[in-house]
Order: sequence, then structure tokens, then C-alpha cells
Amino acid sequence: MSTPRPCPLCKQPARPDFAPFCSKACKDRDLLNWLGEGYRVPGPPADRPDAEYD
Repeated sequence: MSTPRPCPLCKQPARPDFAPFCSKACKDRDLLNWLGEGYRVPGPPADRPDAEYD
């Protein structure tokens, strides 16, 4: 049996009902980071769809 991973935000033990987080607060905080662009995936700049009309 593998050892459970800690919550990626606060390092407390993760709970199955909020996996991989420890609580609803950490789960919501992670979602807000994604929605508020707190996390970014590296890659080339995206083409602007309106660039041809500049």
C-alpha cells in the first residue's frame, strides 16, 4: 500500500473526499489560482485571433 500524498497547498494529510487536497478551503484556493491566472503552463505565445484586423 502506498503512502498518501500530502495536500499540494498546505502539506497537511489529504482527505479522500477532497483529494488531492485536505479540505474544501484548499480545493477552492487551488481553483481560484487557476481562474485568476496564478498558475501558468509554459509554452509559446498564443496567436491572437484578431491579429489580422490590427
